[in-house]
Amino acid sequence: MQHLDKQLPVYIVDDDLAACESLAVMLEDYEFNVSAFTDSINFLDTLDFNSSGCVILDSRMPRLNGQQLQQCLLDQSSPLSVIFLTGYGDVPMAVEALQTGATHFFQKPVQAEALIPAIEDALLRSVVERQKQQLQVAFESLTARELDILKLLISGYRNLHIANKLCIAVRTVEVHRASLMKKLDANTIAELAFRYGRINKNL
Repeated sequence: MQHLDKQLPVYIVDDDLAACESLAVMLEDYEFNVSAFTDSINFLDTLDFNSSGCVILDSRMPRLNGQQLQQCLLDQSSPLSVIFLTGYGDVPMAVEALQTGATHFFQKPVQAEALIPAIEDALLRSVVERQKQQLQVAFESLTARELDILKLLISGYRNLHIANKLCIAVRTVEVHRASLMKKLDANTIAELAFRYGRINKNL
């Protein structure tokens, strides 16, 4: 089970300054790392699209509304989770938001008892998504030979058997094996198999 890191950023994006400040104060009371923005463009200008975290979005905003901001995050493949909190929501809007990847959808006002667990869930989902992305990048960095050796390793072959099967030196297998472990951040064959399984699940 993932451990929730409350230092992960929780962003509030709402053009209503009073609503922004009120929500920020409430979330800080729960020890979240909060940043508030009243302009969606300013928010995007300061955002690290590759970082984990959660953004609580209003729907109706000038310049760039909540749905458009969500699409920007999707276009950048950002692992940031999205929670909608709006005073103008309806069922079709909620369905569309959730279908396009939002983790939760609330109408104002919302009680802390409902919002806090939703934020915690959104942060955990964001961390998992970021890990998947990092693993995908690591997997794509493998050479064809490393991939061959990876498949044999997780099938139970020993270094000598892999060397014989691929007609290469045992030392070459050892070098590639060490590279695999480093690239996929694994210490054991079991961890390699787990990471390979996660990647195949996402292909």
